Amino acid sequence: MLLDYLAERRIEFLDDAVDSETLVLPPLVVAEVISGDMTPEQRTTFGEMLQDAPLHITLLSHWLDVGKLRRELRRKGVNVNLPDAHVAQCALDLDAVLLTRDAVFEKIARHTALRVTSAAS
Repeated sequence: MLLDYLAERRIEFLDDAVDSETLVLPPLVVAEVISGDMTPEQRTTFGEMLQDAPLHITLLSHWLDVGKLRRELRRKGVNVNLPDAHVAQCALDLDAVLLTRDAVFEKIARHTALRVTSAAS
């Protein structure tokens, strides 16, 4: 979704979060975006966005909660990889809404307090 934003394909919810300075990025999302194919202009825009958007601080307690989340979901028959569990836990830590297109977060939300907003492609 951030790549859409960088390509100027606007998503209202994301625009609002950026404009209101409520966007918080999980560190792994930053790494994922940087590892993708981006034009030099997109890389510059993303770098500028990072100057204003805080990263979610992930202390040891966060990572312990990530492990607990994965274990609890696995017990309910939902297998979640570490990066997705990290992103979900960041939203849970902040009691924030997670903007996503990934169906795995809908599955997580069915079993936790995670709140998601889906964005159309």
